Amino acid sequence: MRRVTGALAIPVTVFVVLTALCSINGASLFGTDDSLLLLTRGVATTMLTAMALAINLNSGRFDFSLGAMATLSSVIGATVAIQTGSGIVVMGGITVAVGVALGAFSGLVYVLLGISPMVCSLGITLLYEGVSFAITGGANVSFLLDGGLTSFSKSPAAMAAVIAVGLLVVVLLFDQSRFGYDYRALITGQGPAVAAGIREKRNAVAAYAISGGLMGAVGLILASQMGYIEAGKLNFGSIGIMFTAFLPMFVGGFIGRYSNDKLGYLLGALCTTLLGLAFAALHLTSTVQSITNALLLVGFLLFLSNEDKLARLWRRVARRDRHTTGHLPPASPDVPAQPIVRTGATAS
Repeated sequence: MRRVTGALAIPVTVFVVLTALCSINGASLFGTDDSLLLLTRGVATTMLTAMALAINLNSGRFDFSLGAMATLSSVIGATVAIQTGSGIVVMGGITVAVGVALGAFSGLVYVLLGISPMVCSLGITLLYEGVSFAITGGANVSFLLDGGLTSFSKSPAAMAAVIAVGLLVVVLLFDQSRFGYDYRALITGQGPAVAAGIREKRNAVAAYAISGGLMGAVGLILASQMGYIEAGKLNFGSIGIMFTAFLPMFVGGFIGRYSNDKLGYLLGALCTTLLGLAFAALHLTSTVQSITNALLLVGFLLFLSNEDKLARLWRRVARRDRHTTGHLPPASPDVPAQPIVRTGATAS
């Protein structure tokens, strides 16, 4: 019961608070016909991005190239689909496969060069953005009039399927496979794990590849949603997509203490998507939305940094309450309750 309560406390609180805020302002959290589509699509893209970010960040590897992977993989997938006249299935398969290849290449560069993962990912970001620019000549890859390619992200059922498949694949890979066991062993004790025979570099490249595959799926959804791909982003213009996943990743990690961390990322993505729906219902400007998101992220990080202090303060207050009159044992029927006699020390 404690685990269920801990896992659902934040999502339920967020839903209740946002619903109340919308009601006070005469709006509805799900007031449009597209609410279900916006909810499922937002959860899908946010959950996949948060997982892709967390896979390497949990191992101490900061990856700035996630947005560039999503852009380049979708550029290649869409270009092939347009030129061959094939549908969304071919585009999706190529986009995800290219995402896996791009992630694996990024991992190989990291393990072979042995440089800082942050510096490595910045170089990879510039490389992937440059390749996208070279393929398209800096122009957008547009397929607005192709209903087959744009219909994918307009189906709540398709988005729900993406959520289910993405969650299942990640759970199987990280919780039910030899790769996942090695991955967790390296996180909790890198030295002993390597000494025990776990191949750290191979595991790191595989983790990068899985992260790239997830970002390929994100690129597919975003491309299908807009009907075009902005391939002219240079000088780290693609990094922004990574920062959208920080808040759900940290919230999901906290929720994961009471359940599975992958389920935590799903619930964290649900919270931030509900927040986005509330922003739209309340007609908040993009500036106010950005400031609110930043304040929530900083506030949650402050909470995580001072969690032990808050727990000690809570226990101290609880012990003090147990010594108040309200917690005295019930009086015997034969002996009436006696009032507390405070000495000068306790009364002060």
